[in-house]
Amino acid sequence: MHGTIESASKLDALRERASTLPLEQFDPGDPELFRTDTFWPYFDRLRREDPVHYCKDSMFGPYWSVTRYNDIMEIETNHSVFSSASALGGITIRDIDPDLRRESFISMDPPRHAAQRKTVAPMFTPTHLDNLALNIRKRSAECLDNLPRGEVFDWVDRVSIELTTQMLAVLFDFPWEDRRKLTRWSDVATTIPGPDGLVATEDERQAELTECAGYFARLWKERIEQPPQSDLLSMMAHGAATRDMDAKNFLGNLVLLIVGGNDTTRNTMSGSIYALSQHPEQYRKLRENPALLDSFVPEVIRWQTPLAHMRRTALSDFEFRGKQIKKGDKVVMWYVSGNRDEEVIEKPYDFIIDRARPRTHLSFGFGIHRCVGLRLAELQLKIIWEEILERFDHIDVVGEPKRVYSSFVKGLETLPVKIAA
Repeated sequence: MHGTIESASKLDALRERASTLPLEQFDPGDPELFRTDTFWPYFDRLRREDPVHYCKDSMFGPYWSVTRYNDIMEIETNHSVFSSASALGGITIRDIDPDLRRESFISMDPPRHAAQRKTVAPMFTPTHLDNLALNIRKRSAECLDNLPRGEVFDWVDRVSIELTTQMLAVLFDFPWEDRRKLTRWSDVATTIPGPDGLVATEDERQAELTECAGYFARLWKERIEQPPQSDLLSMMAHGAATRDMDAKNFLGNLVLLIVGGNDTTRNTMSGSIYALSQHPEQYRKLRENPALLDSFVPEVIRWQTPLAHMRRTALSDFEFRGKQIKKGDKVVMWYVSGNRDEEVIEKPYDFIIDRARPRTHLSFGFGIHRCVGLRLAELQLKIIWEEILERFDHIDVVGEPKRVYSSFVKGLETLPVKIAA
């Protein structure tokens, strides 16, 4: 118990710092704030006092933070001034060495962006999702039926990772026995190298991504020699806009699809269990009325916000909300802050599974770069919860989650839970 009190007072001290620190010293992109879940008061204060904020010194260099919902939408849709292009730095706060930058359709500007995105879009049509739903339900049922009763286990590993990795393997028609490689590559793609990290150095990170590219290149060769199939790799291998991608664009799009298919769903799956543990009255409401799943799902996605931000680079000098953004400046749109904007979302810190407008959130982005697989992510979350509610009265969270050291991926590394015997 003493440890809990001690950690609570430490968190209080960290939060207190956000109210006293001069705004010019704010660095809301510090990954440590996300690992400790203490970033919230920083964004609350920025939305109130300095919604377009400049940080001149951070581990990621200088950057602008855009923190209000409507301002984020404005930046997101102004492609003539704010670029996603990988050559300028791409979509994350962290800059990659120019030699290692890889294009993907999310890190392209119009008109090239649309052609590559359209290649994989058929995967996410209603008809195709209906077919995938049968597969998702079968695998969800198997996964849940194999969970231990009466003992503590890690929900992230046993359920969130396992189910999202299975889904990715289906989407790519990837060798089943190697499917956990997809999880590893996704984590490596977004990790910050360091002595305590997933990889120690950037060289190690690149070596694993090169292994990913090599593995997929062998599969690509098989697909291109076969008639077109309905998996993502075959779609790209036979698509006019993607079949002649260079090696960097190839790996860039693979990483985008792996991370997009993995992190969003994995983190909302874990976040849904954690959110309900924090709001037991909502858990009760859901058990009593499973029809609320239709609004529960988007509310989880808002509440968790699985990717905390997207970044753009200014193509020209631009005045925005009275601030002078210069050509070449890095502009970070904090989805995690927009999703707690009191001016747009009523009681944004409350988890309310029957919200009137639950789809008012920025978790999937906005405009042309809106997540291409968002309907699949929602479908997976809905089905897993339909199957959970059929099987278990309650899933108890028995300890605090371990959170990812990242201000891009907002996820849980571990979440200890127990299902009554």
